[in-house]
Amino acid sequence: MSKQPHVVVVGAGAFGGWTALLLLRRGARVTLLDAWGPGNSRSSSGGETRVIRATYGPRAVYTRMAARALALWKEHEHRWGRKLYHAIGVLWLVEGKGDYERAALPILRDAGVAFDELTAGDVAGRYPQINTDNVRWAIFERDAGFLTARRACAAVLEAFLAAGGEYRQLGAQPGAVTGGDGLPGVTLSDGTTLRADQYVFACGPWLGTLFRDLLGKVILSTRQEVFFFGTPPGDGRFQEGALPVWADHGPRFMYGIPGNEWRGFKVADDTRGVPFDPTSGERIVSPEQLAAIREYLAYRFPGLAGAPLVESRVCQYEDSVDEHFIIDRHPRAANVWLVGGGSGHGFKHGPAVGELVARLVLEGGDPDPSFRLSRFAR
Repeated sequence: MSKQPHVVVVGAGAFGGWTALLLLRRGARVTLLDAWGPGNSRSSSGGETRVIRATYGPRAVYTRMAARALALWKEHEHRWGRKLYHAIGVLWLVEGKGDYERAALPILRDAGVAFDELTAGDVAGRYPQINTDNVRWAIFERDAGFLTARRACAAVLEAFLAAGGEYRQLGAQPGAVTGGDGLPGVTLSDGTTLRADQYVFACGPWLGTLFRDLLGKVILSTRQEVFFFGTPPGDGRFQEGALPVWADHGPRFMYGIPGNEWRGFKVADDTRGVPFDPTSGERIVSPEQLAAIREYLAYRFPGLAGAPLVESRVCQYEDSVDEHFIIDRHPRAANVWLVGGGSGHGFKHGPAVGELVARLVLEGGDPDPSFRLSRFAR
């Protein structure tokens, strides 16, 4: 591009916010749009915390991307002087055969990720507050942990604005894609039209709605419930520092984060829920899911049996049908990039995805085959 390109980025969450910031640093003029604001309660990047880890079974592309993202999170936390990354480690509890975790080990080594293989006895010795029944072995990722999600989205926006970016809190609807001319512009919720050289749509669960003909059956938005339980007064066994983030890969994939900033002991089931409308869906947890989580909590963390529920949240995942990211050009509009399919594991990758998308938009090239839209046409 011989002139300074103007790029419109739709969505100020983990993918869109970082893409906008890194496009700006590479010399583009960038307008960032979001209907309700970065990390808002409807978004997939909302909430207080997100896990950052590198264990991805045989999917090496995500391990490498997570390692790069962690380096960028550390760099920017230092640059901005803001606490965003909590390096308390991630403990993978392996039940059953553990093929997923076994496949990850050589990939973790190749990526330079620091980790320990632990026996069930090692886990019981380190963390007596965990009931290790049915745990066969474990992986402890030393440099993993969690990120403060909403705070990180706000920090990225502040850096974007400080570097000269333009942010507008408006909804956006793409114009008709007619072929050779690409996307002519986006219609904003205030009735105006915004035109640019390039467009990046990183709008989470709304991606399948805005491009229904292309992605309506590819992006799945599902209802997910998160619970926070109160710990006994003065009992530090279930706080950050005494426990790592944990992931329990048993009959169901359960995970949790010990009390970030005294919010309570976070527990969630990673199993995909029922379809959910992120715009108008009611965000009230179900008594059935609460009962199932309580049963699990009493089993795996007996010291929290009967613990009071102090907070809860309904969010959504927005997965692609094969759970791989989507990072690709629109097949009928060369000036449009589609970036999504990130939940529930995309947040951690935000800076690495932004770095990749900024390069692709400004320099051209092709994304990893795992991310291309052509895989859905097979």
